[in-house]
Amino acid sequence: MTGRLILRLTAAVLGVVVVGAGLADAHTKASGGTDPRDKLRLIAPADPGGGWDTVARELQSAVDAHDLSRTTEVLNVPGAGGTIGLSRLANQAGSGNKLMMSGAVMTGAIQTTDSRTTLDGVTPIARLADDYEVVVVPKDSRFRTVRDLMSAWRRAPRSIAVGGGSAGGTDHLFAGMLSRAAGVPTSELNYIAYSGGGEVVTGLLDGGLDAGVSSYAEFAGQIAAGELRALGVSAEQPLDGIDVPTFVEQGVDATLANWRGVVAPPGLSAEQRAELEKIVTRVHDTEQWRGAVERNGWEDTFQTGAEFRSFLESETARIKRISEELGLS
Repeated sequence: MTGRLILRLTAAVLGVVVVGAGLADAHTKASGGTDPRDKLRLIAPADPGGGWDTVARELQSAVDAHDLSRTTEVLNVPGAGGTIGLSRLANQAGSGNKLMMSGAVMTGAIQTTDSRTTLDGVTPIARLADDYEVVVVPKDSRFRTVRDLMSAWRRAPRSIAVGGGSAGGTDHLFAGMLSRAAGVPTSELNYIAYSGGGEVVTGLLDGGLDAGVSSYAEFAGQIAAGELRALGVSAEQPLDGIDVPTFVEQGVDATLANWRGVVAPPGLSAEQRAELEKIVTRVHDTEQWRGAVERNGWEDTFQTGAEFRSFLESETARIKRISEELGLS
């Protein structure tokens, strides 16, 4: 084999390696290890483009910008309202360089899917922010207000197709709360569950759905472009920067917060847990994260330690109660 041929083969192999490395969704500054300061894996238990994926990528961006880890990677593990990702995380005991996005959606899915793994089986790290549900319709929809939608539900419940995230998650719970406020049994709710917000938008724009329920951030682009019209938001009080009335303001007693947080594998040492809390706290204190909170219409509700663990206990009980009241679990 000639020297020139050897050089060509070497270059070809290197080219494949470079292309392969470019396909990985990781931001690398140096070689990493198992320590979170070397390599931090952020797990979004849903498809790309949804709320958990957005939180993971906002975290990744802030970690990278402030050199909090030499390598960051976002891994998408979709399915069953986040409980598939939760189950996998629970099987990685002692792994101190992983953070998984969690929230009220997962709490609800645990109830409705009879998941063997619960949030008791992982390590709570931090509550980051609260997100809120928004109900939207296509721009040319006959529903001009939430009252129009509720009236149509009362007349013919099964004729109204409502799309949202996983069965039993906050989108489903809030759709059930609205239908109940309209006097419609949850059993008559025609709810279509999707694995990501992008699919809900597609269903709305192609005429397959009459209404959609998700977090404001997932619909914000289409609302701003005039393709979707927001009927209301699930917050108790009007939200700064979001020009959408609450349902309470419109005389509908329906509120629901979707908290966003991060959990880690079980079996961590006190030092491992403290290190992850330090990283997340540092992210929370950055201007970049504050910008993400404002941009996505979130409410800063940051908690760590015993405060967050206490919140999880009360939140689990709350979601279980709502789910049982609606007949979803």
